[in-house]
Amino acid sequence: MFGGLANLVQPPVIGPPPKNVPPPTPLRLPQCNPQLSPPSETSSHGTAGHTDRTSEPSIVRFLQSLHRPADVNESHFNAVGVHVHSDAPPEDVIPDPSYLPSASDWDGIDQDEARKRDQSFRRPLSNGSLSPEGRIYLERRKELSIPNQAAFRTVRRIKPEPGKQPPRLGSCFEFFKQMELMCSFWDDTSLPPLPEDDGDDDQGNEAVPPLPSRTHPIDGSLDQVGHSVIAAAAESNTRSEPESESKVDSPERVTYRTAPGSQMPPEYRHAMVAAFVKLVTYDFGCTVAPPRVEPRLHLTGSPPSKETSTSKSKPAPSQSQRSSYFPSGCVFLFRTPKTRDAARSGILEGPVAAVSARNTTSFSTPVDSNVDFGRELIAALVTAQHRARENKAEKRIGEGKWWTTAKRWGGGEGGPIGREVEGDTVVGDKDAATSPTDTAPSEGIAAAAGQAASTEKPSAQTKPKALAVRGPPLTKKPRKNLSMYDNYRMIRPPSSNWDKKVRYEAIGRTHGAGYDDVFVLSSLFHHLCVLRVRVPHRLLQVLDGGSDKEGEEGEGEGHEPDERCWGRLEMWRSRWFDLFVVEERLEALRLLWGMMAWAMRKGEDQGEDQGEDVAMKNA
Repeated sequence: MFGGLANLVQPPVIGPPPKNVPPPTPLRLPQCNPQLSPPSETSSHGTAGHTDRTSEPSIVRFLQSLHRPADVNESHFNAVGVHVHSDAPPEDVIPDPSYLPSASDWDGIDQDEARKRDQSFRRPLSNGSLSPEGRIYLERRKELSIPNQAAFRTVRRIKPEPGKQPPRLGSCFEFFKQMELMCSFWDDTSLPPLPEDDGDDDQGNEAVPPLPSRTHPIDGSLDQVGHSVIAAAAESNTRSEPESESKVDSPERVTYRTAPGSQMPPEYRHAMVAAFVKLVTYDFGCTVAPPRVEPRLHLTGSPPSKETSTSKSKPAPSQSQRSSYFPSGCVFLFRTPKTRDAARSGILEGPVAAVSARNTTSFSTPVDSNVDFGRELIAALVTAQHRARENKAEKRIGEGKWWTTAKRWGGGEGGPIGREVEGDTVVGDKDAATSPTDTAPSEGIAAAAGQAASTEKPSAQTKPKALAVRGPPLTKKPRKNLSMYDNYRMIRPPSSNWDKKVRYEAIGRTHGAGYDDVFVLSSLFHHLCVLRVRVPHRLLQVLDGGSDKEGEEGEGEGHEPDERCWGRLEMWRSRWFDLFVVEERLEALRLLWGMMAWAMRKGEDQGEDQGEDVAMKNA
């Protein structure tokens, strides 16, 4: 009996690498960095030699012409005015570099030294608290510095290697747990690759250039040659050290890839990114929460001109004010309220930033890169629209329109149809008729049908028809939800796009400026990068139905007649950090810490933060 119980609690055994494993998924990161051309050379819609914006269609109408993701191209990015600063250092990604922790002063210090730095390290936050202590930042660095295979032993409850102590994962346990699940689909890039079989060489596989060594500095600078090699390399083709040295330095592997990365469930990547982000955001009083309402980028065309509105003929569909939206699969980073009752009821504040983890693994064509960049751009604009809802009332699409107030069929000839013959009303319809005069025609039709049925002679083959009864039969329970037919007949505007349990607020926005700096945490494969998008307020007004022909006074820089009234959409993109590599995820931790410290800063000292334009001057 006890022998069988011992077999049940026996720890997992480390076995040899599996055989007949599918080839790894190549790591080709998307290469889409639109650069804004001068207006004299290229118009906002990408037409060379055309500078007269008065004859061009509006930007909203141009974006509404998209029907498939594959139709996205550089002309749409030029129309919005996107200008990307790729591989930007952390000092440019964060508007004020003083909020970034030092890159080298935290190496080799103890807890006492970290506590001494709290006076200059901690800052007041917008939620009334202080930023996390230096001790917490030091603990996160030490926990993330644990080698992957040693951490995976603790997750899988395997004894450590002889002569070594088991590491204490602490708050990073969930992160390493999710990363261990990903190792079944992705090779651990912090280790040398496994030796390939000789039989694989006969298959005629193309030789992929090796990944560069991990000896480059982690200050965010990367030469152009190294970046192009990383984008085109495969993770399993790294050059290993001599066999004698690799056996001594490299730890024993406990995880092996058994399937290609393209077959990994999407939940694995989302859970791993969320676990890494929560390591920093939780101590700042924020959390990553999936939205209760689908995030959508709403586009509303500008109202028709006065000449069109005063004419007797109806405006053409292209000239009418049309509303549409682009869906987004991102999740948001919210601030949790300080009161316990509000936190228990699920109230959230923000959003502070967006987290966009895509499941695409193939970027072999420029179209794939354009589609992926479009998803990042939509996530940034959706976040900016939600932050702009602060101190505003909800305005639902179609509110006050005829198709949200008038009855179906417009009262035309032909008489009632369907259940309207029986005279029943839609349950929950506020516009349903309640007076006897409104229901008289239906009752007359039902009475006439009953008299006609009574004059017919019943035969042996036909059964007498049952009388029409309003409502459901008495033997069945009343329906709680509306049926499909009743839901169609109900006259009402579209459903709300505002979450009732979210207090929309532009946390961290610079007061008095004509823009909003929006952060997007983008993730692909097992990589992470941080984007800062400077969204002008004038652009949000244009997307909400304002005119894009003339700019308002005092907003943005001076614009020529052929330029966009909102200027340009600046974007700073950090380099991609491989979360499997210790040095790179420590740099990602530093950048994420600086982002949260700047975004959650106290509102009273925002007038002193004049250093956010340093990146604009250095760009």
